[in-house]
Amino acid sequence: GDSVTQMQGPVTLSERAFLTINCTYTATGYPSLFWYVQYPGEGPQLLLKAAKDDDKGSNKGFEATYRKETTSFHLEKDSVQESDSAVYFCALSDTVTGTARGVEHKL
Repeated sequence: GDSVTQMQGPVTLSERAFLTINCTYTATGYPSLFWYVQYPGEGPQLLLKAAKDDDKGSNKGFEATYRKETTSFHLEKDSVQESDSAVYFCALSDTVTGTARGVEHKL
């Protein structure tokens, strides 16, 4: 079935370092892809999304590009800050069934 896979474990970075959190997916057709962020003490909130190949989502300095060929939606940021410390979730939604699946990653 449809699924997403993220790199394992927490990431520790210095401020102003470049961030990449890998996310690959397995799905039939073109699922919608999402990144959610959960800051300490808060609920998850949508960070960015993309609906088709080559779509680029961007928000708060974060970017992710929908790559159908490599089935990837990697999250990137040029210069991370302490305030970016959070749990990041990659997720997909089947546009036919509306079923959502995801995994998390802590920064």
